[in-house]
Amino acid sequence: MSLPVVLVGFAEALAAPEVVWSLVDGGFQVVAFARKGRPSALRHSRHVTCYEICPPETDLQAAIADLHSLMVSLSAQSDSAQRLLLPLDDKAIYLCSRVQHENDWLMAGPQGACADLALNKGLQIEAAREAGFRVPSTLVARTAEEICNFSKSESFPIFLKPAECVPTYQGRLYSCRNWVCSNTRELERAIAQWAERVPLVVQPYIEGTGEGIFGLAAADGVRAWSAHRRLRMMNPQGSGSSACISQQVPDDLKPNVEALMAATNWRGLFMIELLRDRSGNSWFVELNGRTWGSMALSRRQGLEYPFWHVKLAMDQQSRDGVMAIPNHGIVCRNVGRELMHLLFVLRGARSDALAEWPPFWKTLGEVLRVHRGDTWYNWRRDDPKVLIADSYYTIHDNLIKAKH
Repeated sequence: MSLPVVLVGFAEALAAPEVVWSLVDGGFQVVAFARKGRPSALRHSRHVTCYEICPPETDLQAAIADLHSLMVSLSAQSDSAQRLLLPLDDKAIYLCSRVQHENDWLMAGPQGACADLALNKGLQIEAAREAGFRVPSTLVARTAEEICNFSKSESFPIFLKPAECVPTYQGRLYSCRNWVCSNTRELERAIAQWAERVPLVVQPYIEGTGEGIFGLAAADGVRAWSAHRRLRMMNPQGSGSSACISQQVPDDLKPNVEALMAATNWRGLFMIELLRDRSGNSWFVELNGRTWGSMALSRRQGLEYPFWHVKLAMDQQSRDGVMAIPNHGIVCRNVGRELMHLLFVLRGARSDALAEWPPFWKTLGEVLRVHRGDTWYNWRRDDPKVLIADSYYTIHDNLIKAKH
């Protein structure tokens, strides 16, 4: 009998290499689904085979059909008694929660109401408020009129982001940006670009430092607690981190996390993203119901969340992660994102609301200074091509995105 098979995707997900390495080290055979024609760092790994499917941004139904066909093909190829499907990002959750599962496949990710929660920021905000988190005044808007009325009742600046983690428009997955608006002129420009295509979450813009709380939710509660703080974001306006440091989980937030996990009947790994403002208050941002970008930092702490998550999906009585004790003060950096951070800082702020923009020369010194003990995203000694490819594609893809 061959090793248990785990199908992960999308291969382009930031955490994909770290997830694959965690599962391979845990004794699984790992394969991945990737967007047809889209390069990724994971394609350069010696530990995984990547299979292409239609990009859901091109044709959503074709992507679902291709994923189903791949699962049928893998079932025919492998004599393993256990096969699991593990989505690595929000778009993969969307596909995996809609694809037809054969009897020999087990879903290692959110399903049903949990999938709805993982993909809808409006539902997350309501659940977080009920669990006791501090949540900003929020409007889920579908029309420009609603946003304009909100801006009259709430003072500028305000923040606009898609209400759905995977927006759909005209039968395809749609990429919708975020906006920070400091005045009516900037808001009108954002509304014109949005064009009422998808629902938006509208909130007051809060300046602060991004933090995250991580864990593994099981029937007996949350285990393998950990936390981090962002040292730098790739884009200072708001994005994933380019450098982060592990820290203790705030004791005052643990009851809120436990209440949220219990109320939603969540199982498996999770990340709760928070924003700590200048006064020290923590505000709920979103729940990530899949692997997160800073998985490298978690693994440098000895926290094998992907492996534990799959083991829990296979056996709800699994005790993996119960005895985990994370290390604090570990810094983990992403080479490509650090370089992009410099370019974003050099470009300058795109809204008057971003008054505290990082100074370039100070930032250059911080990025170029490497301290003893610094660790790196997507680095593995026996898989060095992954880091090189990841750095190149991070810069290349963001420059192309900025051009368009």
